[in-house]
Amino acid sequence: MASPGFWDDRRRAEVAAKELERTRAVWKRLTSVSGEIEEIELLHGMAVEAGDEQELASLEKRLTSLDEELRRFRIELEFSGEHDAGDCYVSINAGAGGTDSQDWAEMLLRMYGRFGERMGFRTALLEVSPGDTAGIRSATLEFAGTYAYGNLRSEKGVHRLVRLSPFDSAHRRHTSFAAVSVVPVMEEETFAIDPKDLRIDTYRASGAGGQHVNVTDSAVRITHEPTGIVVSCQNERSQHQNKEAALRVLRARLGELLRQEQAERLEELQGELKGIEWGSQIRSYVLHPYRMVKDHRTGAETGNVDAVLDGDLVAFVEAFLSQDGGSSAS
Repeated sequence: MASPGFWDDRRRAEVAAKELERTRAVWKRLTSVSGEIEEIELLHGMAVEAGDEQELASLEKRLTSLDEELRRFRIELEFSGEHDAGDCYVSINAGAGGTDSQDWAEMLLRMYGRFGERMGFRTALLEVSPGDTAGIRSATLEFAGTYAYGNLRSEKGVHRLVRLSPFDSAHRRHTSFAAVSVVPVMEEETFAIDPKDLRIDTYRASGAGGQHVNVTDSAVRITHEPTGIVVSCQNERSQHQNKEAALRVLRARLGELLRQEQAERLEELQGELKGIEWGSQIRSYVLHPYRMVKDHRTGAETGNVDAVLDGDLVAFVEAFLSQDGGSSAS
């Protein structure tokens, strides 16, 4: 980076600077974890020698915390995909199942929001479409932070919920589906979007329950006519800000489409509901007649359903990366 002419190629220089930042972060984390291990070993030896049960109990808690930190660190060391270290967009769409599926989509929205908090990502709700009676039809979240896409790309696919329906007067068991798409944030310089290919509509933003969050037509919907991809944003205060945010999402989805080089991938990136049904799920969440979350790709499972729905997805991410070999091609 100190060599003459390095900064003449600004894009190459920025990529190198980001790589240096990530490498420094890994080294800093490694140093921190190593120091914690050494300190725990030293204090443990002293506590055993002194017979200090209170100190041993305290160290047990530190070990549990350290174990979780090491699991996350191991996961990050698996990331090698081009976009793994960057930010991403997560879109959720309710599938077959009516009100139950719309409620399920909202549960997933909360789950990913909590996962973002656990991982220290900055999370923003860009758009949400409320359900008819409860829940949501669709929503788009933005996750910003180191390895946001790497951690969340394993969530792409159909998620299935089995439970006793709170919306069924007979309280019968229902199966609901929701689709999740995950695309990396693309830098503006990656490729240009022809303005002639865009249809831009404005409308009045509204929140859950039909309560208006803005009395002006500030929400923006953009349709990329050559591909049919539709994105929208209503989270920002002004129409201009919503337009810029929607364009960022569109650029990400177009970038994903270009990388896949398959026309059939377009439906998934748009959040279309085709195929959100039996046999297509990547993960099942069963609340009745037993309690279990199982990933059908990796075989990873847990009976602690509440923890998973509260955003504890590390075990599933870890299992996916172990099977995937760190590749971001899937």
